Amino acid sequence: MHFTLHLTNNCNMACDYCYVDRNCGQSMTSETARQAVDLAAGMTRQGDSAGIIFFGGEPLLQKELIYETIEYAKYKEKGAGCYFHYKVTTNGLLIDDEFMNYSLKNNLFIALSHDGVQKAHDQHRKDTGGKGTFGTLIKKAKMLLAARPYAPVLMTVNPDTVRYYAESVKYLYNLGFRYIICSLNYAAAWDDGHIAQLAGQYHLLAGFYYRLTMAEEKFYLSPFEVKISSHINRQNYCRERCELGKKQLSVAPDGLLYPCVQFVGDEDYSIGSVKTGIEEEKRENLYRQNETEKDTCIDCAIRTRCNHYCGCLNKQATGSIDRVSPVLCAHERTILPIADKLAGRLYKKRNAMFIQKHYNEFYPIVSMVEDLTRG
Repeated sequence: MHFTLHLTNNCNMACDYCYVDRNCGQSMTSETARQAVDLAAGMTRQGDSAGIIFFGGEPLLQKELIYETIEYAKYKEKGAGCYFHYKVTTNGLLIDDEFMNYSLKNNLFIALSHDGVQKAHDQHRKDTGGKGTFGTLIKKAKMLLAARPYAPVLMTVNPDTVRYYAESVKYLYNLGFRYIICSLNYAAAWDDGHIAQLAGQYHLLAGFYYRLTMAEEKFYLSPFEVKISSHINRQNYCRERCELGKKQLSVAPDGLLYPCVQFVGDEDYSIGSVKTGIEEEKRENLYRQNETEKDTCIDCAIRTRCNHYCGCLNKQATGSIDRVSPVLCAHERTILPIADKLAGRLYKKRNAMFIQKHYNEFYPIVSMVEDLTRG
């Protein structure tokens, strides 16, 4: 189980887009954070581990609370017999040497939000003075990669930045990131022209993916990895659908529990609190509601390979877990044939990197051992 602690309010906008001097309103208290850790420990079997994820707003605005929470979790481990691992998702502006050293000492994993080239990144990621943060982030990203070469980067694609999609992925790769997670802002105003641009960008990225793979380079580019997996592991892929509160809980600053980050603040979707615990009936009802196939998707040919089952994504895009965004449908129809053609080319070549990556379940472990041996 993973517990995502929202250390500050979402400010009615995408969490990643919050910057250092924004007034974030309510912040989580130390007491609420400790109660979240208590709940996590109580739900974790002895000998197992639970994840504590620090989220926002911008979580590094609350560094001291992060430190306090981790120290309390370490104390809790001794009595509960469980273990915790930690992650923070940050826009990176408050990363410094002290925090990097702390993260290494305490195994605090860091994921960086970065939208790529300056023309894309600065379009939406500005400080409160209206200035883009691209220039500031270069040094921070290099600092992160020097200490944590496997750190993932999270890139958001908007309609007004989609034309820079491929260029931005290449920029982040050249900067040193090897784990690149790309997501569309499904709640934005996409039109047919933007979808056409998206298709062109995926074709460019398919060529980039092919060249890197043929050169035996190690990397992860989420749009293609996920869709290739949906073909190779059809049954398992279908089973790994959105679990809505089964594997992850989000804790709001006021201590209310939600099934995912997209739901925080909408009390209709609250499934308990850190004080009283989970309301199992609410959680189960929500899970079953999301499990029911949507009428609009029953006859779709790509239904088993599509992300329409993700209640979190549907909530972001349409405001309801029961409605699937037309933008999502357009995206899935766009990327699937491109990903399949890419995979077919690499499989036909019997490319060793491709085969290991997608057909060997032990590849991540083997790859890590190889890297450690070389290092």
